Amino acid sequence: MYALKNKVQLIGNLGNTPEVRNTETGKKLVRFSVATNETYKNAQGEKITETQWHNLIAWGKVADIAERFLIKGSEVAIEGKLVNRNYMDKEGNKKYITEIQVNELLLLSKATTGMVA
Repeated sequence: MYALKNKVQLIGNLGNTPEVRNTETGKKLVRFSVATNETYKNAQGEKITETQWHNLIAWGKVADIAERFLIKGSEVAIEGKLVNRNYMDKEGNKKYITEIQVNELLLLSKATTGMVA
């Protein structure tokens, strides 16, 4: 049960091409966003689709695969954990952000089906 305490699973589409950075220590970091859609009918019977955007980060092998294969619009399934952090913006204001650190990545787009990290 310990592994279930901080676990996120999503299926969605990339909102942008992954942004690749290398840290000062030489580790690769990839950032990208994924949109998930939820559809339901409201009280009037109208079909409503709500889109949620999720910020994701990947390191190491998963970052290599994300950099190599992910493009804007790709459908992916991810598993990871929530990570909270804060930083100072250019104006000196403290900002807080929640991201999903990706541990596993499955590419669902037809062009890349079968790739697993």
